[in-house]
Amino acid sequence: MKIATWNVNSIRQREQHVLRWLERVEPDVLLLQEIKCETETFPALGFRGLGYAAEAVGQKSYNGVAVLSRLPFTVTHRALPGLPAGDAQARYIEVDTDGVAIAGLYLPNGNSGGEAGFTYKLAWMDCLAERAERLLAAERPTVLAGDFNVCPEPEDAAPGALSATDALVRPESRARFRRLLWLGLTDAVRALQPSGAAYTFWDYQAGAWPRDAGLRIDHVLLSPGLAERLVRAAPDRAERDRPQPSDHVPVLVEWD
Repeated sequence: MKIATWNVNSIRQREQHVLRWLERVEPDVLLLQEIKCETETFPALGFRGLGYAAEAVGQKSYNGVAVLSRLPFTVTHRALPGLPAGDAQARYIEVDTDGVAIAGLYLPNGNSGGEAGFTYKLAWMDCLAERAERLLAAERPTVLAGDFNVCPEPEDAAPGALSATDALVRPESRARFRRLLWLGLTDAVRALQPSGAAYTFWDYQAGAWPRDAGLRIDHVLLSPGLAERLVRAAPDRAERDRPQPSDHVPVLVEWD
């Protein structure tokens, strides 16, 4: 199975980018983040022409996640279990396909809204860990994938790209990411590339792309059985160099 995750930073602006990438790479499942459109306006029809069914959880102008799959699937959750009732941020979708639980997520950045915004990020990560723990306890093959807005280690941010107080690198954010790994999940990219730069994001500002001043914030985490079968895991850097790109690139993972 081939699964990918991609923060497209507006599906309206990047629909053709996604269509071209699907034709070239042909993943079985693609998880999208930051679609920035309401659920009912997601352009599912265009993807259907390539054989991909689509489900989206959107909101106007902000956030939003979606699943594109050429395998039959069932949506099991349209919000992260455990969040307070009434949380309106469209950041999570979970599906079941071929016996695998696949969660696509857009984790809060944590830099806006002051300490309240950062507290929300941490609470969201706590709920995610609790959901992962339940899936693993049920011995479900599990994938958590998306824009985590966390650089797990110092080498996951180019020197000088972020301040030490940025929410993406604060100790509390990194500790909660480690909690996911301690549950038994495997960081797919680091399983095959244990060290070195493997950036997935380059800001539009300050020449970040030409200087390769990137961040690794898009991740795919696998349950033990899937991790044992892992054969490929890497960001597709070429997408960042295309005209009018997203500031993120896809991360593709494959197991046999």
